[in-house]
Amino acid sequence: MSAYIVFMREKTLNQSELEAYWSKVQSTMQGYSLKVLAAYGRHQTLEGPDVEGVVIAEFPTLEEAREWYDSPAYQEAAKHRFHGAVYRGLIVDGV
Repeated sequence: MSAYIVFMREKTLNQSELEAYWSKVQSTMQGYSLKVLAAYGRHQTLEGPDVEGVVIAEFPTLEEAREWYDSPAYQEAAKHRFHGAVYRGLIVDGV
């Protein structure tokens, strides 16, 4: 069953840290079967507080999504994201 990682950027703190993250994150995807379905495109908030941007990535399984997220390569890149903005992130199983 497919699983999806969803990141929602709530507030930018440091643009240069975000740019460092974006320059590193692509290489963390090598060796994983993931497909980015949406990345900071136009969005409309229907409920709750608005967000600055949304990323949705599809993985074959929840376990592989978690494996990528926990990987040393991604965690090294994510340090820049943590300094660059306030995000909400989750993994959800598909149906």
